[in-house]
Amino acid sequence: MAGAFFDEMGQPPRDVYRRMAHWLETTPPEVLKSRHEQAEMLFRRIGITFAVYGDKEAAERLIPFDIVPRLIARSEWDRLEQGLFQRVRALNMFLKDVYGARDILRAGVAPADLVLRNPCYRPEMAGWRVPHDVYVHIAGIDIVRIDAHDFYVLEDNARTPSGVSYMLENREAMIRLFPDLFAQHRVAPIENYPDKLLSTLRSVAPPSARSEPRVAVLTPGLYNSAYYEHSFLADKLGVELVEGGDLFVKDDVAYMRTTTGPQRVDVIYRRIDDDFLDPLAFRADSVLGVPGLMGAYREGNVTLANAVGAGVCDDKAIYTYMPEIIRFYLGEAPILKNVPTWRCRDREGLAYVLDHLPELVVKEVNGSGGYGMLVGPHATKAQIEEFRAKLLEAPANFIAQPTLGLSTCPAAIGDRIAPRHVDLRPFVLTGANGMSVAPGGLTRVAMEEGSLVVNSSQGGGTKDTWVIDSI
Repeated sequence: MAGAFFDEMGQPPRDVYRRMAHWLETTPPEVLKSRHEQAEMLFRRIGITFAVYGDKEAAERLIPFDIVPRLIARSEWDRLEQGLFQRVRALNMFLKDVYGARDILRAGVAPADLVLRNPCYRPEMAGWRVPHDVYVHIAGIDIVRIDAHDFYVLEDNARTPSGVSYMLENREAMIRLFPDLFAQHRVAPIENYPDKLLSTLRSVAPPSARSEPRVAVLTPGLYNSAYYEHSFLADKLGVELVEGGDLFVKDDVAYMRTTTGPQRVDVIYRRIDDDFLDPLAFRADSVLGVPGLMGAYREGNVTLANAVGAGVCDDKAIYTYMPEIIRFYLGEAPILKNVPTWRCRDREGLAYVLDHLPELVVKEVNGSGGYGMLVGPHATKAQIEEFRAKLLEAPANFIAQPTLGLSTCPAAIGDRIAPRHVDLRPFVLTGANGMSVAPGGLTRVAMEEGSLVVNSSQGGGTKDTWVIDSI
């Protein structure tokens, strides 16, 4: 799947990029550079930062912002949206099943040991149905493109997908800095995402909740890498941002401490991993969670989004079975393709990967953020041999994929325009009131020439994503 890279703008420009190409050709380089500097000043003033774990010199930094938006035609987006809805429906059905009847395991479609021994599988959830059978209320599905027709799913994020604040802030910045460019395009709006999210969360409140359920965003605190996003979302939703110490449970009901006394909380949009949610149920040393929260959850007095145990779907080995999972539950062919993947837990897969390490991308099945990954074509011999040893020691912990020829989009690099590799993370909402997805999502950009690593933790940047309603 490597080779020539698909240029999303194209030469000559594709129809969707025609006006954009003209704008790029006629805008003086000094204007582009000036607007980029203005965008950086704007983000710095707002305080949009990203904490980088292990980076002692720069604990927090700005995520690089590319001022050239990515354009997707409405016809392309409509098919992508259908594929996203199909995939997230299947993810929710899969989770309901593996914590319930386990039909898919008995049918041998997915290996039982891969699911039941998964570090993110929560036996505490077995035999219990979550409200409205929704486990993944907010999904971030990472998409890559390699040609004019096909979108591939790179991975599924079902625990606590991040990045939506950057999607919204990027759009705000573009509207401020480039009103003339907006006037030339019919861009689908994304500004109603917070309203959609709040509506989704309220729709899954317990039956015992008030007529207008109270929602709170639960954060690990100021030192979490995504804290900016947590506070941003709470502000946009018009709900309280709370830490574990701000909540308590009494008689299996969750309450929030306020200056006017305790107030019941009906839905918690939690940005804390399962392990730290409740020291009575999981890690006893956690100071981030709320003692007794799992009891209130199990009694149906509070809804947690996303559901406890949803992280099974983040596993990259489970990902390899998604085409079969979609067919099993929906009886449909997958609309979005999976990237061809070798499972190192299988003898044949491991043998192939060991023989082709310099050509492949090797990932930890529970890894995230671009950590614990080998990009074979860009790795040193020492790095390759280090991963060879890891694979031989614990092959089940890894999968491998071909080095994808990720599509490129034009990016403003200083005062010039150059192609850079991109991926896309749309955010899919699922509640009792149905499904929705903001048209666009977060485009992540590999800012270094030739780099295929788009993760912000690895130096990647972001850009606004425009779904163009008409050309």
